[in-house]
Amino acid sequence: SFDKILVAYPSTTNQGNWTAIGRTAVTTTLAGSTAGIVTLFGRRLLVGHWDALDVCNGVLGGFVAITSGCAVVEPWAAIVCGFFSAWVLIGLNIVVMKLNFDDPLEATQLHGGCGAWGLIFTGLFAKEEFVIQAYEAGDTSVVRPYGLFMGGGWGLLGCQVIELLVIVGWVSVTMGPIFYAQHRLGILRISVEEEMAGLDISSHGGYAYNTHQEENQPRFYADYMRMHGHS
Repeated sequence: SFDKILVAYPSTTNQGNWTAIGRTAVTTTLAGSTAGIVTLFGRRLLVGHWDALDVCNGVLGGFVAITSGCAVVEPWAAIVCGFFSAWVLIGLNIVVMKLNFDDPLEATQLHGGCGAWGLIFTGLFAKEEFVIQAYEAGDTSVVRPYGLFMGGGWGLLGCQVIELLVIVGWVSVTMGPIFYAQHRLGILRISVEEEMAGLDISSHGGYAYNTHQEENQPRFYADYMRMHGHS
């Protein structure tokens, strides 16, 4: 989101937008890698086995969570962000399983849950110096709210909470009626047969993953069509 890199901060001679950009790369990497590792070991403790998919989604959850504050937090804070985003993801996955909520990609838990944590995290850990650098090009004469845990009071955290509520409200109002209408029309879900065969083969003509398919499952799109009586 920095439209210019070579912008020096007025109060220094060796810092500029490139400083915040470098910090963004560091915090993003730390949050994602921390979340991936914590998710891996956390799930291992809970379910008793290792799962590479958990690592992938954990890394994504860390990336999602740090996005809000990637340019305005210290590297150590990014590790905190990744640690808690992993447990947000793990916890919401447990809730989703108990509610029988159909979200095999963990999109709601990952983007919704970890994203919400990321907004709150920024309101807690944003550093005043970095906020001025990122949003005021280092002009120290400007006063901006910053993180609660960094001595900035409740202002920024309050704004982040309001933002979170507005996003939830907007999505509910705009997308809720669309999904409800699709449900009533019977077009929200695919048929049981298509779901068992898998959308890769039934809708896209081939498998996306080289897994061992059951013998009674179609391996090619032509096989799928023959199963349904198409020539």
